[in-house]
Amino acid sequence: MFRFHREGIKMINTLLVLLGAVNLGMLIFLKGNIVLLVGVAIVSVVVFILIAQFFRNPRRSVPRNDKYIICPADGKVVVIEKTFEPEFLKCECYQVSVFMSPLNVHVNRYPVSGKIAFLRYHQGKKLVAWHPKSSTENERTTIVIEKDNKIQILVRQIAGALANRIVYYPHEGDLVRAGAELGFIKFGSRVDLFLPLDCQLMIHLNQKVVGGETVIAELP
Repeated sequence: MFRFHREGIKMINTLLVLLGAVNLGMLIFLKGNIVLLVGVAIVSVVVFILIAQFFRNPRRSVPRNDKYIICPADGKVVVIEKTFEPEFLKCECYQVSVFMSPLNVHVNRYPVSGKIAFLRYHQGKKLVAWHPKSSTENERTTIVIEKDNKIQILVRQIAGALANRIVYYPHEGDLVRAGAELGFIKFGSRVDLFLPLDCQLMIHLNQKVVGGETVIAELP
C-alpha cells in the first residue's frame, strides 16, 4: 500500500488546496479557453505528483542480522574511502556516502541497533550534496550509535543545495533498532556512514542502494 511520510502530510494537503483553488479560479474566469484550462490542469497534476512522490514512505524488509550494517537511505553510493573522522570517533574509518536525488525516498533509517551515544546538529552552508566538503561544512546532524559490544557507527545527515530542512528523531541515550526511522531530509541530500576498518564492505561505488534493506557492510 502506498504511504506518505508524516513529514509531508501538511505540505501535500496545502499543495492540494492551492492547486485546487488555482484550477477552480481558472475554470470560473477562463471557462471559454479550453486549451489553457487543460494545460493548467496537466501542469497541476504533474507538480502534485512530483511533490507527493518525494514524501512516499514504502515499507522495507530489514535484514535481521546483528553483524549487518544496513543502508540508511535510498540513493547511489558516491564515496567509499578510508578517512579520518575528527568530530567524535577521532580515528581512521571507512566512509560510505549515499547521495539521494529528489526522486529518491528521503526517509533515513538506523544502520544498526544500539544506544545513541552522541548527537549534534550543525548549521552550515548549502553546497551541493556530492561536494567533498559538504560532509563538514553543510547543515548536518552527526549521530553515533553504540552497539552492545561497544562498536560505534557514525551516521551523518547532510543537507544539499535544495534541502531546506533536516529532521532527526533520536535523543542521546535512546535505544534504537536497525531499519527504524532515524529522520528525514527534504529535497535532495546525502547520508554518510563512518565504519570500523575491520568490517567487510559489501557495496561498490555508484551502486544503487535501498534504505533499510541493502547491506552496506558486515562486522567481524
